[in-house]
Amino acid sequence: MTNSTSPLIVEERGAALHVTLNRPERLNAMDPVLVTELRDLFTRLYWRHDLRAVVLTGAGRGFCAGLDIVDADRAAGNDVGEVLIAQRRISEIVIAMRRCPQPIVALVNGPASGGGFALALAADIRVATPALKMNAAFIRLGLSACDIGVSYFLPRMVGSSVAADYMLTGRFFDADAALRHGLVSRIVEQEDLAATGDEILESLLHATPLGLRLTKEALNFAIDAPGLEAAVAMEDRNQALTAQGPDFAEGIAAFREKRKPKFAG
Repeated sequence: MTNSTSPLIVEERGAALHVTLNRPERLNAMDPVLVTELRDLFTRLYWRHDLRAVVLTGAGRGFCAGLDIVDADRAAGNDVGEVLIAQRRISEIVIAMRRCPQPIVALVNGPASGGGFALALAADIRVATPALKMNAAFIRLGLSACDIGVSYFLPRMVGSSVAADYMLTGRFFDADAALRHGLVSRIVEQEDLAATGDEILESLLHATPLGLRLTKEALNFAIDAPGLEAAVAMEDRNQALTAQGPDFAEGIAAFREKRKPKFAG
Protein backbone atom coordinates (compact mmCIF):
# COMPACT_ATOMS: atom_id res chain seq x y z
CA MET A 1 0.00 0.00 0.00
CA THR A 2 1.25 3.49 -0.86
CA ASN A 3 2.05 5.85 2.03
CA SER A 4 -1.08 7.76 3.10
CA THR A 5 0.75 11.07 2.57
CA SER A 6 1.35 10.25 -1.10
CA PRO A 7 -0.74 12.13 -3.68
CA LEU A 8 -1.88 8.71 -4.90
CA ILE A 9 -2.89 5.96 -2.47
CA VAL A 10 -2.70 2.51 -4.07
CA GLU A 11 -3.87 -0.61 -2.26
CA GLU A 12 -4.06 -4.17 -3.56
CA ARG A 13 -6.96 -6.13 -2.08
CA GLY A 14 -6.83 -9.60 -3.56
CA ALA A 15 -7.46 -9.32 -7.30
CA ALA A 16 -8.64 -5.69 -7.07
CA LEU A 17 -6.61 -2.50 -6.97
CA HIS A 18 -8.03 0.45 -5.03
CA VAL A 19 -6.66 3.82 -6.15
CA THR A 20 -7.40 7.09 -4.34
CA LEU A 21 -6.42 10.54 -5.54
CA ASN A 22 -5.06 12.03 -2.33
CA ARG A 23 -4.81 15.82 -2.49
CA PRO A 24 -8.06 16.65 -0.68
CA GLU A 25 -6.91 20.15 0.24
CA ARG A 26 -6.88 20.92 -3.53
CA LEU A 27 -9.96 18.85 -4.38
CA ASN A 28 -7.47 16.25 -5.71
CA ALA A 29 -6.32 18.55 -8.51
CA MET A 30 -3.49 17.00 -10.53
CA ASP A 31 -0.04 18.48 -9.98
CA PRO A 32 3.00 17.17 -11.91
CA VAL A 33 3.72 14.48 -9.30
CA LEU A 34 0.15 13.13 -9.37
CA VAL A 35 0.10 13.24 -13.18
CA THR A 36 3.26 11.14 -13.33
CA GLU A 37 2.07 8.65 -10.72
CA LEU A 38 -1.30 8.16 -12.45
CA ARG A 39 0.28 7.70 -15.87
CA ASP A 40 2.88 5.25 -14.59
CA LEU A 41 0.34 3.28 -12.56
CA PHE A 42 -2.08 2.67 -15.44
CA THR A 43 0.79 1.95 -17.84
CA ARG A 44 2.17 -0.75 -15.50
CA LEU A 45 -1.27 -2.32 -15.13
CA TYR A 46 -1.10 -3.60 -18.70
CA TRP A 47 1.20 -6.37 -17.44
CA ARG A 48 -0.51 -7.04 -14.11
CA HIS A 49 -2.78 -9.90 -15.09
CA ASP A 50 -3.05 -10.91 -11.43
CA LEU A 51 -5.05 -7.72 -10.87
CA ARG A 52 -8.47 -8.02 -12.46
CA ALA A 53 -10.27 -4.76 -11.62
CA VAL A 54 -9.55 -1.21 -10.44
CA VAL A 55 -11.56 1.14 -8.23
CA LEU A 56 -10.70 4.82 -8.64
CA THR A 57 -11.94 7.56 -6.32
CA GLY A 58 -10.90 10.79 -4.64
CA ALA A 59 -10.13 11.61 -1.02
CA GLY A 60 -12.26 14.14 0.80
CA ARG A 61 -15.23 15.93 -0.73
CA GLY A 62 -14.34 15.70 -4.42
CA PHE A 63 -13.20 13.34 -7.15
CA CYS A 64 -10.75 15.58 -9.05
CA ALA A 65 -10.85 19.30 -9.80
CA GLY A 66 -8.67 18.81 -12.89
CA LEU A 67 -5.21 20.16 -13.50
CA ASP A 68 -3.79 22.20 -10.64
CA ILE A 69 -3.34 25.58 -12.30
CA VAL A 70 -0.85 26.65 -9.64
CA ASP A 71 1.55 23.86 -10.65
CA ALA A 72 0.51 23.31 -14.25
CA ASP A 73 3.35 22.26 -16.55
CA ARG A 74 1.51 23.61 -19.54
CA ALA A 75 1.37 27.09 -18.00
CA ALA A 76 5.17 27.32 -17.82
CA GLY A 77 6.74 29.03 -20.82
CA ASN A 78 5.45 29.66 -24.30
CA ASP A 79 7.52 27.19 -26.32
CA VAL A 80 5.08 25.12 -28.37
CA GLY A 81 7.24 22.01 -28.22
CA GLU A 82 7.48 22.12 -24.43
CA VAL A 83 3.74 22.70 -24.07
CA LEU A 84 2.99 19.77 -26.39
CA ILE A 85 5.24 17.45 -24.37
CA ALA A 86 3.58 18.58 -21.13
CA GLN A 87 0.17 18.05 -22.69
CA ARG A 88 1.05 14.53 -23.79
CA ARG A 89 2.24 13.64 -20.28
CA ILE A 90 -1.32 14.22 -19.11
CA SER A 91 -3.26 12.79 -22.06
CA GLU A 92 -1.31 9.53 -21.89
CA ILE A 93 -3.13 8.81 -18.61
CA VAL A 94 -6.49 8.21 -20.30
CA ILE A 95 -4.87 6.25 -23.14
CA ALA A 96 -3.28 3.96 -20.54
CA MET A 97 -6.61 3.67 -18.70
CA ARG A 98 -8.34 2.44 -21.84
CA ARG A 99 -5.44 0.15 -22.78
CA CYS A 100 -5.07 -1.58 -19.41
CA PRO A 101 -7.00 -4.87 -19.34
CA GLN A 102 -8.70 -4.26 -15.99
CA PRO A 103 -12.19 -2.71 -15.91
CA ILE A 104 -12.01 0.59 -14.01
CA VAL A 105 -14.83 1.56 -11.66
CA ALA A 106 -14.86 5.32 -10.93
CA LEU A 107 -16.56 6.29 -7.67
CA VAL A 108 -17.18 9.96 -8.39
CA ASN A 109 -17.65 11.47 -4.96
CA GLY A 110 -18.25 15.11 -5.91
CA PRO A 111 -16.77 17.57 -8.42
CA ALA A 112 -14.98 16.16 -11.49
CA SER A 113 -13.89 19.07 -13.66
CA GLY A 114 -11.50 19.38 -16.58
CA GLY A 115 -8.92 16.65 -16.24
CA GLY A 116 -11.02 15.06 -13.49
CA PHE A 117 -13.92 14.89 -15.94
CA ALA A 118 -11.59 13.14 -18.40
CA LEU A 119 -10.49 10.61 -15.75
CA ALA A 120 -14.11 9.78 -14.98
CA LEU A 121 -15.00 9.40 -18.66
CA ALA A 122 -12.00 7.11 -19.25
CA ALA A 123 -13.30 4.66 -16.63
CA ASP A 124 -15.52 1.74 -17.64
CA ILE A 125 -18.18 2.15 -14.97
CA ARG A 126 -19.09 5.39 -13.20
CA VAL A 127 -21.06 5.64 -9.96
CA ALA A 128 -21.63 9.06 -8.41
CA THR A 129 -23.08 10.79 -5.37
CA PRO A 130 -25.75 13.52 -5.44
CA ALA A 131 -22.91 16.05 -5.02
CA LEU A 132 -21.64 15.26 -8.53
CA LYS A 133 -20.60 18.17 -10.76
CA MET A 134 -18.82 17.40 -14.06
CA ASN A 135 -17.71 19.76 -16.80
CA ALA A 136 -15.19 20.42 -19.56
CA ALA A 137 -13.65 23.26 -17.61
CA PHE A 138 -10.85 23.89 -20.13
CA ILE A 139 -12.96 26.19 -22.32
CA ARG A 140 -13.54 28.48 -19.34
CA LEU A 141 -9.79 28.91 -18.91
CA GLY A 142 -9.01 30.18 -22.40
CA LEU A 143 -8.31 26.74 -23.85
CA SER A 144 -10.27 24.43 -26.14
CA ALA A 145 -12.84 22.15 -24.50
CA CYS A 146 -11.35 19.27 -26.50
CA ASP A 147 -8.73 17.95 -24.11
CA ILE A 148 -7.49 14.70 -22.54
CA GLY A 149 -9.83 12.53 -24.58
CA VAL A 150 -13.07 14.35 -23.70
CA SER A 151 -13.91 15.07 -27.36
CA TYR A 152 -13.61 11.31 -28.00
CA PHE A 153 -15.45 9.95 -24.98
CA LEU A 154 -18.30 12.39 -24.45
CA PRO A 155 -20.01 12.32 -27.91
CA ARG A 156 -19.90 8.54 -27.87
CA MET A 157 -21.65 8.48 -24.50
CA VAL A 158 -24.25 11.23 -24.85
CA GLY A 159 -24.43 12.01 -28.58
CA SER A 160 -22.92 14.88 -30.55
CA SER A 161 -25.61 17.47 -29.80
CA VAL A 162 -25.55 17.06 -26.02
CA ALA A 163 -21.75 16.89 -26.05
CA ALA A 164 -21.55 20.13 -28.04
CA ASP A 165 -23.94 21.83 -25.65
CA TYR A 166 -21.81 21.04 -22.61
CA MET A 167 -18.39 21.38 -24.24
CA LEU A 168 -18.98 24.68 -26.02
CA THR A 169 -20.43 26.27 -22.88
CA GLY A 170 -18.41 24.53 -20.18
CA ARG A 171 -21.59 24.14 -18.13
CA PHE A 172 -21.92 21.43 -15.53
CA PHE A 173 -23.61 18.06 -15.56
CA ASP A 174 -25.23 17.67 -12.16
CA ALA A 175 -26.10 14.23 -10.80
CA ASP A 176 -29.57 14.13 -12.38
CA ALA A 177 -28.31 15.19 -15.82
CA ALA A 178 -25.39 12.76 -15.67
CA LEU A 179 -27.74 9.87 -14.89
CA ARG A 180 -30.29 10.98 -17.51
CA HIS A 181 -27.66 11.18 -20.25
CA GLY A 182 -25.99 7.90 -19.27
CA LEU A 183 -22.70 9.35 -18.02
CA VAL A 184 -23.12 7.42 -14.77
CA SER A 185 -24.90 4.12 -14.20
CA ARG A 186 -26.26 5.02 -10.77
CA ILE A 187 -26.39 7.69 -8.09
CA VAL A 188 -25.93 6.64 -4.47
CA GLU A 189 -25.51 8.50 -1.21
CA GLN A 190 -21.96 9.26 -0.09
CA GLU A 191 -22.17 6.78 2.78
CA ASP A 192 -23.13 4.01 0.33
CA LEU A 193 -20.49 4.73 -2.30
CA ALA A 194 -17.75 2.39 -1.06
CA ALA A 195 -20.21 -0.47 -0.54
CA THR A 196 -21.57 0.05 -4.05
CA GLY A 197 -18.03 -0.15 -5.41
CA ASP A 198 -17.49 -3.41 -3.51
CA GLU A 199 -20.74 -4.79 -4.91
CA ILE A 200 -19.67 -3.97 -8.47
CA LEU A 201 -16.24 -5.49 -7.83
CA GLU A 202 -17.81 -8.71 -6.63
CA SER A 203 -19.82 -8.94 -9.84
CA LEU A 204 -16.77 -8.20 -12.00
CA LEU A 205 -14.67 -10.80 -10.24
CA HIS A 206 -17.38 -13.41 -10.83
CA ALA A 207 -16.22 -13.45 -14.47
CA THR A 208 -13.20 -15.43 -15.62
CA PRO A 209 -10.00 -13.36 -15.75
CA LEU A 210 -9.71 -13.87 -19.51
CA GLY A 211 -13.40 -13.18 -20.13
CA LEU A 212 -13.17 -9.91 -18.20
CA ARG A 213 -10.10 -8.71 -20.11
CA LEU A 214 -11.46 -9.66 -23.51
CA THR A 215 -14.82 -8.03 -22.82
CA LYS A 216 -13.18 -4.69 -22.02
CA GLU A 217 -10.99 -5.04 -25.11
CA ALA A 218 -13.93 -5.87 -27.38
CA LEU A 219 -16.01 -2.98 -26.03
CA ASN A 220 -13.13 -0.62 -26.82
CA PHE A 221 -12.90 -1.88 -30.40
CA ALA A 222 -16.65 -2.10 -30.97
CA ILE A 223 -17.10 1.62 -30.31
CA ASP A 224 -15.02 2.36 -33.40
CA ALA A 225 -15.85 -0.75 -35.43
CA PRO A 226 -16.68 0.03 -39.09
CA GLY A 227 -19.80 -2.11 -38.92
CA LEU A 228 -21.66 -5.04 -37.44
CA GLU A 229 -19.53 -7.69 -39.17
CA ALA A 230 -16.31 -6.29 -37.72
CA ALA A 231 -17.79 -6.26 -34.21
CA VAL A 232 -19.16 -9.79 -34.58
CA ALA A 233 -15.77 -11.03 -35.84
CA MET A 234 -14.18 -9.74 -32.63
CA GLU A 235 -16.92 -11.35 -30.57
CA ASP A 236 -16.50 -14.69 -32.37
CA ARG A 237 -12.75 -14.62 -31.78
CA ASN A 238 -13.20 -13.86 -28.08
CA GLN A 239 -15.77 -16.61 -27.57
CA ALA A 240 -13.48 -19.12 -29.26
CA LEU A 241 -10.61 -18.05 -26.98
CA THR A 242 -12.59 -18.11 -23.74
CA ALA A 243 -14.11 -21.53 -24.54
CA GLN A 244 -10.63 -23.08 -24.30
CA GLY A 245 -9.06 -24.20 -21.04
CA PRO A 246 -10.59 -25.18 -17.69
CA ASP A 247 -12.38 -21.95 -16.72
CA PHE A 248 -15.31 -22.35 -19.12
CA ALA A 249 -15.92 -25.90 -17.91
CA GLU A 250 -15.69 -24.69 -14.30
CA GLY A 251 -18.18 -21.92 -15.03
CA ILE A 252 -20.69 -24.38 -16.48
CA ALA A 253 -20.20 -26.78 -13.55
CA ALA A 254 -20.62 -24.00 -10.97
CA PHE A 255 -23.81 -22.81 -12.69
CA ARG A 256 -25.28 -26.30 -12.64
CA GLU A 257 -24.26 -26.89 -9.03
CA LYS A 258 -25.47 -23.43 -7.92
CA ARG A 259 -22.12 -22.46 -6.37
CA LYS A 260 -19.49 -19.78 -6.82
CA PRO A 261 -16.98 -20.77 -9.54
CA LYS A 262 -13.31 -21.25 -8.75
CA PHE A 263 -11.51 -19.97 -11.82
CA ALA A 264 -7.87 -20.84 -12.42
CA GLY A 265 -7.21 -17.71 -14.46
